Amino acid sequence: MGSARSASRRAWSALKILLLVLALVAAGYLLYPVWRAAHPTPPDLTVRYRTDPTPVVAVAKPQLEIINTSKKTVSLNDVTVRYYFTADGGSAYGFDCVDAAVGCSNVSGTIVPMANPTADATDYLELTFAAGAGTLAPGANSKGISLQLFRLDHQNLNQASDRSFNAADTSFKPSKQVTGYLRGALVWGQAPAGDGPAAASPGASAQPSGAPAPKPAVPDGVVFDNFHYSGPTDPALIKHGWRIRTSKGGPGIADTWSAGGVSFPGEPSAQGGQVLQLQAATNGTKEGTTQAEVQSANTPFLTGTYAARIYFADQPTSGTNGDHINESFYTISPDDSLYSELDNEYMPNGGWGSKGPVLDTTTWFSAKAGDRSTQRHNMSLQGWHTIVITAVNGVATYSLDGKDLFSSTGKYYPREAMVVNFNAWFVDLPFTGPRTWDMKVNWFYYNAKQAMSLTDVQKTVTDFYGNGTNYVNTVPKP
Repeated sequence: MGSARSASRRAWSALKILLLVLALVAAGYLLYPVWRAAHPTPPDLTVRYRTDPTPVVAVAKPQLEIINTSKKTVSLNDVTVRYYFTADGGSAYGFDCVDAAVGCSNVSGTIVPMANPTADATDYLELTFAAGAGTLAPGANSKGISLQLFRLDHQNLNQASDRSFNAADTSFKPSKQVTGYLRGALVWGQAPAGDGPAAASPGASAQPSGAPAPKPAVPDGVVFDNFHYSGPTDPALIKHGWRIRTSKGGPGIADTWSAGGVSFPGEPSAQGGQVLQLQAATNGTKEGTTQAEVQSANTPFLTGTYAARIYFADQPTSGTNGDHINESFYTISPDDSLYSELDNEYMPNGGWGSKGPVLDTTTWFSAKAGDRSTQRHNMSLQGWHTIVITAVNGVATYSLDGKDLFSSTGKYYPREAMVVNFNAWFVDLPFTGPRTWDMKVNWFYYNAKQAMSLTDVQKTVTDFYGNGTNYVNTVPKP
């Protein structure tokens, strides 16, 4: 009897333990949603945002940070960020990267009209990153990415109704109105209804169809710029190595260089829809004359391939024709001891006693001594043309739209680092009356490593446009 009672007590004790365990499991099951709500799984990424508080501005200035809040290293090449806004006035929009810890050369942006626009989002700026942007370790921060968003008609825009704009965020704060994607999957923020990348098929490891393809690292020794800037005072213009000349001196009508002749208008006939415009204007007097020049700074250009797509004008935009106008694309050395210059000068009405239209291609050994190798080409360049200069293996070759025009060798070959110039200027002032001339530059490309054909240059440039890449500079600084 005693042993039976003992066994019964043990069984009862075991049953009580089992019932207790079941009760705890049931309680845990019921309470888990409450606990999970109080302890959510951290997102893989967090996007933080800040901006200037004024809603009506000429240029919107969102700044973003991407933080890796997962426990795994994240490649920025796998990250996409979308900033949502409403496009005002039916104008096309442009964007540029002013500054970024990961390098603006590694930041690409595409402005995308939404398939399903909403009251607070008709378009979004989609940011992607080249492989050169690197990785973020767990907890790491990309640091600030300073952007500008502007209308191509350069009218003010109103951000008040923009989904991603928040005037209160003047310091970096997490923003769910800016979305973040990792390999195409939404991992941060709240996308507007009907927006978002396509999901990957079950079990698929490939890039989802709605996510941008990863961008490779840009090779060293490359410069590309399509001049997507908000205006001549855009800080990105200086950050990206360009300066507008306002100093004294020649060529042309001395001491008439003005920033007022430099602009970045929308242009439907240009690849990407925006250009650098250089306007030379005069009323026939020195006091009423302005010339325009944009010059590179701080990048050592020497040998390799130079290319630019340029709109040359045979007639003034306004006023009477006849000026000896010079529309130029050239490289020049600042040091006379090893002077170097590769020069394209187009004069639709001629100049210095020559008749136009004429293109002069010239390699200089000494400007002071007038020592040069040159060839004159009598032809009209009215409209868009692509000029390519290659300087490789002791030969400098000038070509126009894929056709070689002129080569120089021996001492007529670059000897020291040069700067790149685009300018429009008057050789002289033959008559009175107001007139303006407009030269336009669609894009500039440089490859320090090799001679490239027009076909290869155009393919590279088209790929940059397709990737949303406005600016690249991977030439090592001196």
